[in-house]
Amino acid sequence: MKEQGMAVKSTCEIVSQKKLCPGIFDLRLNGPEITKEASAGQFVNLFLNDRSRILPRPLSICETDKEKGILRIVYRVTGEKAGTAELSGYLPGTRMEVLGPLGNGFLSDERYPDIAVVGGGIGIPPLLGLCRELPGKKTAVLGYRDHSLFLKEDFERTADRLLVATEDGSYAVRGNVLDAMEAAEYVPSCIMACGPLPMLRALKMWAGQRNIPCFISMEERMACGIGACLGCVVRSVKTDPHSQVKNKRVCRDGPVFDAKEIEL
Repeated sequence: MKEQGMAVKSTCEIVSQKKLCPGIFDLRLNGPEITKEASAGQFVNLFLNDRSRILPRPLSICETDKEKGILRIVYRVTGEKAGTAELSGYLPGTRMEVLGPLGNGFLSDERYPDIAVVGGGIGIPPLLGLCRELPGKKTAVLGYRDHSLFLKEDFERTADRLLVATEDGSYAVRGNVLDAMEAAEYVPSCIMACGPLPMLRALKMWAGQRNIPCFISMEERMACGIGACLGCVVRSVKTDPHSQVKNKRVCRDGPVFDAKEIEL
């Protein structure tokens, strides 16, 4: 995993925001101080302008344009009264405070000649930046519930190969990401993944059976986002020196882990 650099709190202006499909929004912020330090797999804390919402919203970085200082975030609205619902209504020109980059991202490793970048659902967006950063051959394996297929064209332009599965069978292979890989008879040299827990658990088992390195990005509810509150811990194999128990803080020790380190 790539260790985090210095996080900064910056006032960022919304450059654009659009709906990609029902419930999924594409937000672009002007934040050069954050983008110059950010790497794939990290996240930011967004502070909403409604100050009654005390806690920030932790959202994964989709990709960055370091030359223009643009930070791209693709997120899901989680409910009509959620903070993400408020965020989805912000117009270009709106300014908001952003803290980041936070967490430890994926390592751009040259040891692996063919890396599977595997994403499911809202775990797909943070892998786009990873696809751009990784050296060597990259195969994107994306799993959707239906034919929404958000960011599919972006991955087609970025990855060397694209495999897709939909749960309802409306596009490509019916099933999940492992079904897509097995249908293509594809066995990578390394897996880097982000998505729902059942997907990550299945990938860890599949990779372990084949002795393939597997790195996963975990998603947990967060409060502080900096490792102080211990509200986002996951069960670890080894004892955490901070808490003295078998826990890892997703926000501080992750969100990217070697799958062997985490009990799923």
